[in-house]
Amino acid sequence: MSAPSPTSPSDGLRFAFGTLTVFPVRVTRWDRPAARGGMLCAPLAGLVVGTAAAAAGLLLLLLGAGAPLAAVATVAVPAVLTRGLHLDGLADVADGLGSGKPAGDALRIMKQSDIGPFGVLTLVLVLLAQVAALVQAYGDSWTRGALAAVVAAVVARLVLTLAARAGVPPARPEGLGAAVAGVVPRAGAAAAGLAVAGAAAAGGALLGADGVLRAVLAVLLSAAAAELLLRHCVRRFGGVTGDVFGALTETAATTALVVAALG
Repeated sequence: MSAPSPTSPSDGLRFAFGTLTVFPVRVTRWDRPAARGGMLCAPLAGLVVGTAAAAAGLLLLLLGAGAPLAAVATVAVPAVLTRGLHLDGLADVADGLGSGKPAGDALRIMKQSDIGPFGVLTLVLVLLAQVAALVQAYGDSWTRGALAAVVAAVVARLVLTLAARAGVPPARPEGLGAAVAGVVPRAGAAAAGLAVAGAAAAGGALLGADGVLRAVLAVLLSAAAAELLLRHCVRRFGGVTGDVFGALTETAATTALVVAALG
């Protein structure tokens, strides 16, 4: 069998934007090298999504809407730009974990098209938490709200990079989880984490020393929360799935927004 041809930066970008957003980007390669590049580029997709979300919130503020409407728009934009896949994954994982059933049965529950009570409750609480946190941030200043939206979206995709690191197995032999599980070298995942933390700190500098601290804490605590969920899912399901990646994304985003609202 011949070795895969070398990937270009565009292969990784296409994979990231083609699988993580609704932007009309055609994924030209669906192999492990392209998946590696795509997962390393995932925070860049988050930057675009977060910028769009912040722009929607700021536009409403400019038009005279209050912080609540701006917060709702900021939460809605990432859902639209991802076809709601991450929220759907969160609900499916909540149903799978809440079922208390063995891994095989839990995975079957997660593949069903309907959403159970655990999924509904989790979605409601997560969306309420995200909106409430953004109301607080926008109420303090438009800069703080916009920065919170961008940082949350970026770190939400960073945790995908971290979850795709070597050593994390797939729960199924097919699907997005199997395509990206274990493709990112640990050194690459660590470098992506440091890069995002540094960029968040630079953005937080717009709000002074407190903004720097808050931005870095948002990255660290979001990554920690996602890591706890990741390990629990690996223990319960035997590995990761596309739904697990979605749940990690929403967990990290919510944590980052809550951190932005504190203090």
